[in-house]
Amino acid sequence: MCDLGVGIILRSDLSWADQVNYTVKKAWKALHFKMRIIKNGNSNTKSLAYVSFVRPILEYGAACWDPYREGQISALEKVQKKAAKFAHHTNWKTLASRRKLSRICALFNSYSGERASKPIGDRVQPPHYLSRVNHERKITSRRQRTDIGKYSFVNRTIQHCNQLPAEVLGFLPCKPITFKKRVRKVIIELN
Repeated sequence: MCDLGVGIILRSDLSWADQVNYTVKKAWKALHFKMRIIKNGNSNTKSLAYVSFVRPILEYGAACWDPYREGQISALEKVQKKAAKFAHHTNWKTLASRRKLSRICALFNSYSGERASKPIGDRVQPPHYLSRVNHERKITSRRQRTDIGKYSFVNRTIQHCNQLPAEVLGFLPCKPITFKKRVRKVIIELN
């Protein structure tokens, strides 16, 4: 196990279980602390405290370590459900959909040539064959034999990007903010 010094724990088998457990534990501590401090506050104050102090803990670097196992996903969602109940707030998007959006936007940045993600962008290739239902912006997904490969950031995100309609990807290149708004709208419609 290796702490990268930026708050992300990397294991030798590339499992994110320790990262998820560490994040959940840290988020629970922060949430309980905020709940003790502002137990008599109004709904907006409680909601703002969660969004400002607890949710960033749950989402820090999550595009990279986004869990795919149901138990890990539900452990993260329990923190938000408790905060929603405390704040009397019911219309927050799930953390899984927020992580999905951030992964797609991160891949978009690498695909459209952002310097920080250039190594990933160089490996992303268009498919060799397009059927009638495909569009020109599809990306070749790589075949993997292990769970580590199948559920890695790149492979999972390529699958999600390929499921987006052509209208979302049709106007590339565009500003990242515009792309994020389009993808958010599609994700909300699909869920």
